[in-house]
Amino acid sequence: MAPTEQKSLLLESKFGDFALSSFPVPKAKSGEVLVKIHASGLNPVDWKIQKYGLFLEDFPAILGADVAGEVIELGEGVSESQVAVGDRVFFQSPYNGNDYGGFQQYAAGEVATLAKIPSHLSYDDVATIPGAFTAAYIGLYNVAPLGFGFEAPVRAGARGKYAGTPIVILGGSTSVGQYAIQLAKLSGFSPIITTASPSHSEHLKALGATHVLDRKAPLTKESIKSITEIPINVVYDTVSVPDTQKVAFELVEAGGQIAITLPADSTLEERAPKENKSFASIMGSKLHPQNVELFREAWPHVTALLEEGALKPNRFEILPGGLNGIVGGLKRLEANAVSGFKLIAHPQETA
Repeated sequence: MAPTEQKSLLLESKFGDFALSSFPVPKAKSGEVLVKIHASGLNPVDWKIQKYGLFLEDFPAILGADVAGEVIELGEGVSESQVAVGDRVFFQSPYNGNDYGGFQQYAAGEVATLAKIPSHLSYDDVATIPGAFTAAYIGLYNVAPLGFGFEAPVRAGARGKYAGTPIVILGGSTSVGQYAIQLAKLSGFSPIITTASPSHSEHLKALGATHVLDRKAPLTKESIKSITEIPINVVYDTVSVPDTQKVAFELVEAGGQIAITLPADSTLEERAPKENKSFASIMGSKLHPQNVELFREAWPHVTALLEEGALKPNRFEILPGGLNGIVGGLKRLEANAVSGFKLIAHPQETA
């Protein structure tokens, strides 16, 4: 039986501060389960929502997209053949209501878009997956202008389909970058060229990158030609600041696509149609209606991919203090002081 009250980290208002507060425990609605959260992942979008007033209009708001925990109640219409009380599960919060956010001790999750945790993985392992994996998946497999429109490897006969097609992934050590590399490998892309600090090179190659280039070195068409003569038609820019967008724009040939996770640089956006290039603006959330089908396609396969070893979680660091550690963690993300690993909070350890 769930308690009626819990500790939650609330964003008090648009552009406001975070505050730890008592808040009602949500009820699982039809097609949902109630989860006791043991691990919550932090994402850059969380500090951006606070700083820039993105997406949300109803406050106080509970953020946190990455949720891992134990099922404690089943909502109406949920059978034990789907998920049972006591199952370890993980899912992505859609940022469409406080029932679902990860920065609290209990949250509701939609059964159709959650996955069971394989026995060899911890709550912390899988809390690195939801938001970043989904952003990578949507960027690669949703239709333009929401993604590249490739056929997803979870579809029958599609694994390895793009053998011999090169792809460049800028920011390979980011959480999104690490999952984009792994999905690109499943899809058969080769070479898989990424940028990162040299300290991350071996790890990214283990995930599937064929070439890891120093992110501080100039990246041009000429440097890519030393790897492949095949023209570059797709670049996934997981960093998406103006400088990396410019690099991506210059790398792709006419007819090429650039996936970005932040708004397009206005100058490049103006140039794009004149040079027959296009941007795919990635929003890895169910807030976008056209993403819902992709969520429901991908999530039933995640457990099997993890068990197979075809999908590996990010490395992680656990923040001390439960929910109290999140604000400091978000400040580190904003300062770009986190590289190659995910920050994880344990809500149940909140004093």
